[in-house]
Amino acid sequence: MARRERVVRMSVEQPLWRALTAYRALTMVYAVLIFIFERERFERPWIAAGFLAFLAVWTLATLPRVANAVSCTKRFLVADLTVAVTGILLTPLADTHAQQIDGPTLPSIWAAGSVLAFAIKGGWRWAAVASSVVAVANLIERAHPSRDTLHNVLLVWVASIAIGYVVEVARASERTLARALEIEAATRERERLARDIHDSVLQVLAMVQRRGTALGGEAAELGRLAGEQEIALRTLVSSGLVPASRASQDTAVRTAGQDDEPCDLRTLLAPYAGSRITFSEPGAPVLLPPAAAEELAAAVSAALDNVRRHAGADAHAWLLVEEWPDEVIVTVRDDGPGIPEGRLAQAEGEGRLGVALSIRGRLRDLGGTAELISVPGQGTEVELKVPRGETQR
Repeated sequence: MARRERVVRMSVEQPLWRALTAYRALTMVYAVLIFIFERERFERPWIAAGFLAFLAVWTLATLPRVANAVSCTKRFLVADLTVAVTGILLTPLADTHAQQIDGPTLPSIWAAGSVLAFAIKGGWRWAAVASSVVAVANLIERAHPSRDTLHNVLLVWVASIAIGYVVEVARASERTLARALEIEAATRERERLARDIHDSVLQVLAMVQRRGTALGGEAAELGRLAGEQEIALRTLVSSGLVPASRASQDTAVRTAGQDDEPCDLRTLLAPYAGSRITFSEPGAPVLLPPAAAEELAAAVSAALDNVRRHAGADAHAWLLVEEWPDEVIVTVRDDGPGIPEGRLAQAEGEGRLGVALSIRGRLRDLGGTAELISVPGQGTEVELKVPRGETQR
């Protein structure tokens, strides 16, 4: 039985949720102990006792809420922050001298846990909003904030934003690692399939092609079809691209255009691979906007049509896709007789605008260029360049 690859997803933020759970429980106990040991300084201890009793129940009841990102909803975060702010603003009512001294508020450092929940859930932007709300509540509670108060407020603000940023980086790294593991597993499976197919199907197709060509007649046509299927199958097992029919290609482009999602250019060009057309691609998705990918594929189709029309039935073509940070380059080269000097200008003068409109016109609309190089007797090369924006990189 073939061994199957399994990609294990790891959560780099789950330890942060466990740490937050422990932090909330410990800081709740700390706030209660402060009240127990310093209850003499409270003019209205019943207010402090009532709030801390509610805080203890709230903390213990909501521990499952901070166990993971799914349970920690936006509504809970807002309610949790409201509890923290309420406790801060109730401090002067329970202790009338709280505004004159730099004593702890009723929730004490428990309030920072609410801000940290925002940071872990939504990143540094959510952390900035939550820490700003807590900072305003602390400044209102103090009335005349001292330097230590401002220092503590700034510390919570900077620390929460830093943690939120680290969480965002960790999530991006997790996605990159998971994608790399998936690619590695897919590559190993593709290599296994390639070995199995090479030992069976590809050899049979190659034999059918040779025998059909040798027999001639209808068998020759059968051999030609077998050769094309061999090339398509080799493309599938080597790059993972499924060479679809031209009709399937058009359907895929229309669907991508409706979804407005980036389209993998390789899937649009793979169907052109055949016994006389060699397709080479970078081995990774070449993403372009659907409209740009469709126009570029149409320009490639026009270039290959010119190869079939002018280079002869026995000519070979090579299709190369290159991906660069700022542009995508597709090169179509053939080994035909080439284009005589002045022939393109003559064709345009006669009203045959295949190269001018089907190729150069399409690339010009995309902000790209099409360069045609031809030497009589040495074939023709068409280089198509399409610029890439920030969203496609």
